[in-house]
Amino acid sequence: MSDLNAVSAVEAPGPAPTGPRHGGSPAKPRSLAGDAWLDLRSSKIFWVAVVLVAVILLMAVWPSLFTSADPRDCVLANKNAGAASGAPFGFDFQGCNVYAKTIYGARDSLIVGLFATLLAGVIGLLFGLTAGYYGGWLDAVLSRFIDVVLGVPFLLAAIVLANRFSTDPDATNIVPVILTLGLLGWTTSARVMRSAVISAKGQDYVAAARMLGASPSRQMFRHILPNSIGPFLVVLTILLGINIASESTLSYLGVGLKGDAISWGIAIAEAGPYIRTTAAPLIWPSVFLAVTVLAFIMLGDAIRDAFDPKLR
Repeated sequence: MSDLNAVSAVEAPGPAPTGPRHGGSPAKPRSLAGDAWLDLRSSKIFWVAVVLVAVILLMAVWPSLFTSADPRDCVLANKNAGAASGAPFGFDFQGCNVYAKTIYGARDSLIVGLFATLLAGVIGLLFGLTAGYYGGWLDAVLSRFIDVVLGVPFLLAAIVLANRFSTDPDATNIVPVILTLGLLGWTTSARVMRSAVISAKGQDYVAAARMLGASPSRQMFRHILPNSIGPFLVVLTILLGINIASESTLSYLGVGLKGDAISWGIAIAEAGPYIRTTAAPLIWPSVFLAVTVLAFIMLGDAIRDAFDPKLR
């Protein structure tokens, strides 16, 4: 919707248009999403990122498709052994199959990253939409609160919150890590949403909806949000990769995933002291982690470029 007639048609539906006077049906204009999809289809970076993300998601959902070995089946006789059948990455200091641990490590890392991103997205959406639409003193208060959260050192706050939320030393700590990353990672998405809402609410279709009597909630969720959600989703895509890296950082420091959890951060932490003996248990989880984070960042960058009309 871009003008008064479009909004009027939504608010008060009337008879369907009869088409042009000379016969043929009018060409349907493409939306911003349609133009973005045309750009994405020709982007090599986008397709490379999609393939990588698809493989990583398949590893997390169906790890047995990639390996039949049990990552917890460790035999000390295989300690620091090299590549073998079913173990192309060799074995670690406990005799565990490094390849199997790397494949199965994708599941917990992606679960934490995905749900932490969803939590951050919900918080950022509510803050950004409210601040951008209402403005005034409410915008000032919410914006200052966002600045306060941004001013807190992320790593320090994450360590404190992860320790605070963790109550069972034998638990995997998945929920505490999700809460920690979600509560600390929403500020950028909130700022992006606020800016997009401020830009969208000044458009003609919002003014027309207001004149037609649309309620504030209808204006926000029916007219403003669909036209400002693009940059917000791009930020969340990039944030997903950042959260996966943050989970690995917390797990490496000993305040992230624990217990029976299998993640790349735990594998890196366990292999660190034995780097001079055998490097494979440290290198391969690091490679998979780096490729995963890079894939989501590439995907977010490609979508951002496609949704930015100034780059066309």
